[in-house]
Amino acid sequence: MTSTLIDTPADDTATPGEVAAQPSSWSGVFAMSVCAFALIASEFLPVSLLTPIAGDLGITEGMAGQGIAISGAFAVLTSLFISALAGSLNRKTLLLGLTAAMGVSGAIVALAPNYFTYMLGRALIGVVVGGFWSMSAATAIRLVPIRQVPRALAVINGGNALATVVAAPLGAWLGTVIGWRGAFLCLVPIALIALAWQWKTLPSMQAAARTPGIGNAFKVFTLFGRPGVAAGMLASSLLFMGQFSLFTYVRPFLETVTGVHGATISLILLVIGAAGFIGTLLIGRVLQRGFYQTLIVVPLLMAAIAVALLAFGDWTAAVVVLLGLWGLTGTSAPVGWWAWIAKVFPKDAEAGGGLFVAVVQMSIALGSVVGGVLFDHSGYQSTFIVSAALLAISAGLTFMTVRGAAAHAA
Repeated sequence: MTSTLIDTPADDTATPGEVAAQPSSWSGVFAMSVCAFALIASEFLPVSLLTPIAGDLGITEGMAGQGIAISGAFAVLTSLFISALAGSLNRKTLLLGLTAAMGVSGAIVALAPNYFTYMLGRALIGVVVGGFWSMSAATAIRLVPIRQVPRALAVINGGNALATVVAAPLGAWLGTVIGWRGAFLCLVPIALIALAWQWKTLPSMQAAARTPGIGNAFKVFTLFGRPGVAAGMLASSLLFMGQFSLFTYVRPFLETVTGVHGATISLILLVIGAAGFIGTLLIGRVLQRGFYQTLIVVPLLMAAIAVALLAFGDWTAAVVVLLGLWGLTGTSAPVGWWAWIAKVFPKDAEAGGGLFVAVVQMSIALGSVVGGVLFDHSGYQSTFIVSAALLAISAGLTFMTVRGAAAHAA
């Protein structure tokens, strides 16, 4: 197998010789996609199994739900420091280790005799989440020519999107058939498949040379000083805040405003997930045709959808269409920003990816909290208005990022 380094062109203009010099490893990309599917399913499986988990472990549902919170906290910490702490470790070995840890996490949770062991397993999956997503952009750069990185990231995120479609309903069904422990055990063979596939298809990826010292652990924070990075990170942060301040509370909106319940809600959520999966399949080509234009248009469309939901919230057919468009744009949006990471940090994609993961995780948490407070105290209208405002500001900051990048290039 060939050995590749992180060093790549500083922009997305590659000569024919450069493209030919780097062979594509699309099988490795699809292996990463399978890993992403198992990872997202592992991260959010407790959502559909909180009640049986709580009953079996003798805890409250709120305590069981903290298993999601602890995984998010460890994901943030890991994403910020994994590149420096991994040092010169071959990145293929690191990815294989993270994939193996995902399987171990599933087994720990499934066999947990008590709450502490359950939380230990959930903390481990948080480490895997932070490490895997931090490495995804850097790995894509090494697997395909630079012009095909957006498409490769779309394929990897396709596993993410597919998991959001099937994980919750499949987890709930498995919980009723084989119990919550059996549902978690089902993740282990998927992790083993991803492990074997990556071992077979990923090339050896030596770490880039770096100056030794403890300062490397904090190098990630120096990235904000680069032109356009602070504005871009803030734009992506507001995108995710706006998205999850609304989406987290879609179900109570559907129940109280649209007036749908039970199987209809499940069907609407399935429409959102399926549209998101389609969006991740299409976004790669769209980004290749108009990269920054897409990053600007997506939050504007989502802001318009949020406002339209306010106007047509009691019309079921309109709500289904609007939420389908929300899934189409919102689920594919991360692909664009991951491609931005690969474009802006071609030689520091690991550190840039780690910083981006931390920003995303904290933005999702903050958006959910803000949306919840507004929903409880001021109603869904204020939640949706704030979501639209955050998304519109995100589009404006993205435009500033584009101008900053253009000025720096000039």
